[in-house]
Amino acid sequence: MKFERSAGILLHPTSLPGNFGIGDLGPNAFYFVDFLEACGQRLWQVLPLGPTGYGDSPYQCFSAFAGNPLLISPEKLLTQKLLSVDDLQLAPLPNPTHVDFGKVIETKKMILEKAFQRFQISSNVVMKKEFDSFCESNNFWLEDFALFMTIKEANGGKHWNTWEKEIIHRDAQTLEAFSARLHVQVSKHKFIQFLFFQQWHELKTYANNKNIKIIGDLPIFIAYDSADVWANKHLFDMDEDGVLLTKAGVPPDYFSPTGQLWGNPLYRWDVMKKDDFAWWRFRIQHLLESVDIIRIDHFRGFEAFWEIPGDAETAEKGKWVNAPGKKFFTTLQHHLGTLPILAEDLGVITKPVVELRDHFGFPGMKILQFAFGSGMEHKFLPHNFLPNCVVYTGSHDNDTTRGYFEKAKNEANDIYSFTQRYINYYRENLTFELIRLAHSSVADIVIIPMQDILNLGAEARMNFPGKLGGNWTWRFTWEQVKPNLASKLKELTELYERPPKPKPHEQTEISL
Repeated sequence: MKFERSAGILLHPTSLPGNFGIGDLGPNAFYFVDFLEACGQRLWQVLPLGPTGYGDSPYQCFSAFAGNPLLISPEKLLTQKLLSVDDLQLAPLPNPTHVDFGKVIETKKMILEKAFQRFQISSNVVMKKEFDSFCESNNFWLEDFALFMTIKEANGGKHWNTWEKEIIHRDAQTLEAFSARLHVQVSKHKFIQFLFFQQWHELKTYANNKNIKIIGDLPIFIAYDSADVWANKHLFDMDEDGVLLTKAGVPPDYFSPTGQLWGNPLYRWDVMKKDDFAWWRFRIQHLLESVDIIRIDHFRGFEAFWEIPGDAETAEKGKWVNAPGKKFFTTLQHHLGTLPILAEDLGVITKPVVELRDHFGFPGMKILQFAFGSGMEHKFLPHNFLPNCVVYTGSHDNDTTRGYFEKAKNEANDIYSFTQRYINYYRENLTFELIRLAHSSVADIVIIPMQDILNLGAEARMNFPGKLGGNWTWRFTWEQVKPNLASKLKELTELYERPPKPKPHEQTEISL
């Protein structure tokens, strides 16, 4: 589909300010939407919103459908009388700049338990009807997810492939008995999901009413330790005991001599074809109820994927295997209509991947940090752009733009000097000039990470790929937002027509 010329900001909700140790869907999320509006922004891009597991990565979630309980706002639960003022006084975690996930998980678990207990004894008939309706309309994923989380808790958080054999194999009688015995805990996990989606949809409606669209993120692969894999083993390349026969990753390259071994299960595309990719259709349709536009992470995997033996310890011994990309997206569009998709097409991209992307008109990504200097990717230089693309200064996996160029300034390469010459700028605020460059380009969409909007250094980096621990913790504070920042950004969006100015015959006369 054709996207309107527009601009937006990349910020995951965990990075919002707030009093409970992590950004959430409470008042500060609504203030951020107001900030986007004041800046003239039309887009808010977020990372995957699912419940995070090991490593706290939003790209490794316990479900491809569920929401992250850590994002539920305690303040909103107070207004619903599901928490008391005393409960909130027990919850604050003061660190305003970083998320301590261990403490946050402990605190949120406690307050959500209290909220569920109050819901059980509540006389709020309306809320209980809404909860029942939510459970019914989401039953295709919610029942398995709630049971999965309940069993995981009963097993001390261990991976599902270590559970008793009858549960691994989903013996109906065993699952029925387990569900009956722990029905309160199962109901609790359903209720937590009800709260998440209730709060998220309220926030999304608020943004949409201000002409701001949400860009959501869909990782092509899902976590092995997830409800989806446990409940649908036949859709993944594994044996009946859940042992992976093959797994996902990418081959060796200049940056990684042994490749990247992600460990995610690979899809059995032959099986998925038989029901017109029903699991995928449910997944995309469900996501489009929560976001307006979908960014597909690792888009190239729909054309071909790197298949690594299940017992391999590195990604070196693998092979490229074709995926049914064209049939897949054609089938999706047949069932769901035109899809608002952005394609993350970074890395080594072959001609067939480009052809697949362009056949469906999906915009690809351009990263300015990758563009400048000898030996860099000059396809990311703005003079080489076609309009149907999304330009970023950097992504959640990059250093901040300020951090990147402060480091480049002291390295033995021409990245910094090339950038100066390209944009004809020789002073200090290089970040803002690259934001200007992105806005002035022909790219239909420009997205700037919030760290670059605030011109923060390497200390504000969100993720270090390949680094275990310490990622996804960055948060900003409102004190970092300078008084004139919104007007400066709005000036850029107006100057470079994001969105385009109405043509004279399109303008509506306003009578006073």
